[in-house]
Amino acid sequence: MNAYFCILVFIGVGILVGAVPILAGHLIGKKTPDPIKNSAYECGIPAFQDARLPFDVRYYLVAILFILFDLETAFLFPWAVSLRSIGFAGFYAVLFFLGLLTLGFIYEWRTGALEWE
Repeated sequence: MNAYFCILVFIGVGILVGAVPILAGHLIGKKTPDPIKNSAYECGIPAFQDARLPFDVRYYLVAILFILFDLETAFLFPWAVSLRSIGFAGFYAVLFFLGLLTLGFIYEWRTGALEWE
C-alpha cells in the first residue's frame, strides 16, 4: 500500500493544480455579463453562418494518418535507448517494422490519400 500512496499523492496534486485556478477565477473574478460579452464571435468578426457545417472526410483522413505515423515513430525512441541490450534480433525486428511502415506510406501516397485538392 505504501507504493500506491505516492501515486495517490501525485494524482491529488494534479487535481489541485487544475482545480484551484478554476475555483479562484470563479470566486474572485467579476461577474458582469452583458449581451456583447456573451455573443459568439470569431477573431473579432461576427458570425455570418452556422458553425456546425460538416467537414470534408479528407480532413479527418489526413488527421488520422498523421496520428498513426506520429505514434509509430514514437515507438522508435525506446528501441534506440535499448539498442545495445536487445542485440541483432531487436535490430532486425525494427528494420522489419520500418519496412512495413514505409510500405504503408508508399501505399497511401500511391492511392492519393495524402493529396488535398
